[in-house]
Amino acid sequence: MVTDSGATSAPRVVETHISLLFFVGDRVYKLRKPVRYDFVDFTDPEVRRVDCEREVALNRRLAPDVYLGVAELAMGGHPIDHLVVMRALPGARRLATLARDGVDLTPVLRDVATTLASFHAKADRSEAISAAGTAAALGATWADNFDETSRFVGSVLPADDDREIRGLVRRWLERSSDLLDRRVSEGSVCDGHGDLQAEDIFCLDDGIRILDCIEFSDELRHGDVCADVAFLAMDLERLGRTTAAAAFVRDYEEASGRVLPPLLLHHYIGSRAYVRAKVACLRHEQGDPSAAAEARILHALALRHLRQARHALVLVGGLPGSGKSTLASAMGAELGWTVLRSDEVRRERDEWSGYDAAAVSGVYAEMVARAGRVLADGGSVVVDATWVDESERAAAARVAISAGAELLPVCCICDTAVATARITERMRHGGDASEATPEVRALLAGRMDDWPDAIVVDTTSTVPGQSVTAALRAMAP
Repeated sequence: MVTDSGATSAPRVVETHISLLFFVGDRVYKLRKPVRYDFVDFTDPEVRRVDCEREVALNRRLAPDVYLGVAELAMGGHPIDHLVVMRALPGARRLATLARDGVDLTPVLRDVATTLASFHAKADRSEAISAAGTAAALGATWADNFDETSRFVGSVLPADDDREIRGLVRRWLERSSDLLDRRVSEGSVCDGHGDLQAEDIFCLDDGIRILDCIEFSDELRHGDVCADVAFLAMDLERLGRTTAAAAFVRDYEEASGRVLPPLLLHHYIGSRAYVRAKVACLRHEQGDPSAAAEARILHALALRHLRQARHALVLVGGLPGSGKSTLASAMGAELGWTVLRSDEVRRERDEWSGYDAAAVSGVYAEMVARAGRVLADGGSVVVDATWVDESERAAAARVAISAGAELLPVCCICDTAVATARITERMRHGGDASEATPEVRALLAGRMDDWPDAIVVDTTSTVPGQSVTAALRAMAP
């Protein structure tokens, strides 16, 4: 981390979990702490010296005029340690500062995206580097992060959320080896940055400077270009600039000429958020009073994106008035997934015929076909319908299997009197796509096939937000 320091500024010290930074005039001196973690061991002075030299060499790729060299720290004429020497940069031009100040980030993020795409195009690639993008390598990295975070689970980090995160990661890795292998074969894995935070990007008049790549571990720096993009997208979202994060991804895709698979991007955003949650936990352990709250925010961000990373067909069913449409809509909004609603498809097809078999069959065939197209494009979809007939569910299951997606069935139930009141209220107000009446509900109740594999969500007394939380938790691997 480098920030502003001019000739008239008072000297000061900034501490991170592995370094001390001394700001003196127009220079910054970075000293490694003699610490040992699972991911780095700086207890040996010679290791610290070599790491200083490596930091300068690697970071000159993106900020050649900032990293000035390595200085020797001596006492009584004897060398005792080494420091990285950097040119201080104006903190007001830090991307994180601009983001917090509400500045329009459109032009600077376009420049960052162009700079990063050019860097990735020229970055080293080899068989050894490509190995970092495989499912086995990602799994090993996740295992290390889980081990390093485990002592904070249940105290700093919510245990239920962490358990779900671990299940989501396991399931994603099991199902994504072909995608990851394809990314390797396409040349998408390179010697990247590895820690692309808004705090370490400076938007100067003469161009972008990107600082502080990972130097202490080649394995953590090597990775899919999507991982670098995801890190900054995650950080912008953490700073409350979600729209800017999405724009940055689009700018990178345009500059690089490559489309980033959405589910892969979500996985890497989740991964990067989890890493930063771990780092915040380490800072909390060192006494940082604000770090625990930050860790929980990042942990929640990781969970949200890892949920979004699933390739899934969700069937949200139940009788009219059961709350299925409300739940499906809320799930789609929470996960950013496409939502298909049978009532809307029926209106488009102009096939209202009192729920006769031919009309229903046509609507379901159309919904399943549309869902299949979303899945084939690499997306996920929530399909809102009654799903009364087991044969219609089986047709949806075949589409999910064909696309290599998960099938997640959810059945909403509620008290009959509550459902009737909901239907009556909806009919009174009008304007809804549903044409179901209490009589239709009774008719469909008599036709409902058993649905033993569905997750059951009782919406009788819960507010929509609670129903979504319950459904997402129940859908966890």
